[in-house]
Amino acid sequence: MTTDEIKALIEAGLESTQVIVNGDNGMFDTIVVSEAFDGLSPVKKQQMVYATVNSQITSGAIHALSIKAYTPKEWETASKLRIG
Repeated sequence: MTTDEIKALIEAGLESTQVIVNGDNGMFDTIVVSEAFDGLSPVKKQQMVYATVNSQITSGAIHALSIKAYTPKEWETASKLRIG
């Protein structure tokens, strides 16, 4: 799988989503920003993202997927902390 393929799957599965994917050889890191995460626990957010790529994980196309999931407001704060 490529980063673009994973990005497309996540974007298709979650509305109004910003997705950043890095990695290769079946091991990927993602940042997913979506309004759909509003009010959800970190575990529920990750479960929503995993659901969009579950068949690729099951098939072995994705060996490892690290997920950082944020609401737009959380991402605004987190991205400022990463830059500054």
